[in-house]
Amino acid sequence: MEKIIWVGLDVHKDTIAVAVAEPGRRGEVRGLGVISGDLQAVEKLTARLRRQYEAKLSFCYEAGPCGFVLARRLRQLGHECIVAAPSKIARAAGDRIKTDRRDAAKLARAHRAGDLEGIYIPEATDEAIRDLCRARTDAVDDLRRSRQRLKSFLLHHGYHYQGKGHWGAAHMRYLRELVLPHPAMKAILEECLMAINDAASRVERCEKAMGDLLVDWRLRPAVEALMAFKGFQIVAAMITVSELGALARFEHPRKLMAYLGLVPSESTSSDKRRQGSITKCGNPHARWLLIECSQHYAMPPKVSKELSRRQDNVAPEIIKVSWAAQNRLHRRFMSLMARRIHRNKVLVAVARELTGFIWHALRNLPCYEQSTQPA
Repeated sequence: MEKIIWVGLDVHKDTIAVAVAEPGRRGEVRGLGVISGDLQAVEKLTARLRRQYEAKLSFCYEAGPCGFVLARRLRQLGHECIVAAPSKIARAAGDRIKTDRRDAAKLARAHRAGDLEGIYIPEATDEAIRDLCRARTDAVDDLRRSRQRLKSFLLHHGYHYQGKGHWGAAHMRYLRELVLPHPAMKAILEECLMAINDAASRVERCEKAMGDLLVDWRLRPAVEALMAFKGFQIVAAMITVSELGALARFEHPRKLMAYLGLVPSESTSSDKRRQGSITKCGNPHARWLLIECSQHYAMPPKVSKELSRRQDNVAPEIIKVSWAAQNRLHRRFMSLMARRIHRNKVLVAVARELTGFIWHALRNLPCYEQSTQPA
């Protein structure tokens, strides 16, 4: 068997603590000190370890704010590297001493024992588009907060818009023509309007960039397939595909539901079984979006003009799954509402089943097998 040296890295912004675990259950685990956090120092470390041990190197480090740059570089150099999920690393209750050196040694020891579970590492392009989608969501949140601040400010001083809809052309004219008694109040109104306009411009620029990048994105077929589902237009489809990544890594749709935190929590002991609210583990961005999209299935099944246009040039198998989802999820929605279950719980239940249809439709698409990662 090929000799393997397990290397644990405690990664920080400026430094990386290194520890190695030699083969065997009782093989020595020792620290190698601290190196700089840049990639050149890591490359020198790998070269030194290969000369010293003449063995295969397998690296691991905890997921954190430093991202996947280090893992991608180590894989480019031909080494194994996993990014461990921090929530699934065993920690002794009585361990009250935490240092970088001890953390690195603990990672190396757990990696040698096979106790670490690596998370999914997206390709660099997929991660960049995912960040753009999240930037668009941040801009939408800023826009909502800016609007709420302005409404609260005006209501505090007795101004309440009586029109039919907010933030339309008529409402904006009302705000522009509003005469306030004090110059300070007028200055606040102008600043709030500028913040609203800036946030709205950010949303438009992000959506335009998303549309432009979709043309050459390798996962474009997955986005177009998801747009064949009711409730998913280009923004929602791109966010969902970029957040979920390769669906083939989930052997069963229940694992995808658990990844999104849409399954109920459970506390079972002996013959007593108690289920609580959903776990909310995993990816909150995708979970939020799927719950929002599930509201469309409250309406009876129908292929609208817009949906029919989005289904052009989509495989008949995908359209069949989309229609089955409409029928199933609408029946589920109405059945749960008839039992007087709270609407929010119904939406979560529908989103959980919608996840299963998405897994079934997208997991075997050829685009997921295409890789843009450098060898």
